Amino acid sequence: MPKKIIWTEGQDTQIRRLRTEGASWDVIALTLGLARWTVIERGRVIGVARPPANAVATLDESDRLPLPAGHSGSWDVITRGTVLEGVPFRIPQTIR
Repeated sequence: MPKKIIWTEGQDTQIRRLRTEGASWDVIALTLGLARWTVIERGRVIGVARPPANAVATLDESDRLPLPAGHSGSWDVITRGTVLEGVPFRIPQTIR
């Protein structure tokens, strides 16, 4: 059986603040170190269901072209925290 979470006023305030600033439930869950659905349920209980209409919208990049192999925008994220962190991407040489 999962452990019962004892919610603090600080956590509730953080959920309210982040949601008011337009943060997604995923971001809030990562910040608190909890599961997404746990945070969503807590938000429902304390009355923080939707971000306000004037919250900053996140960029929709669904129509963006894919990044090329080794692009720093993706390579740095992939290698962060590994032995390859800071090592530039090398394009493999083709065998002739």
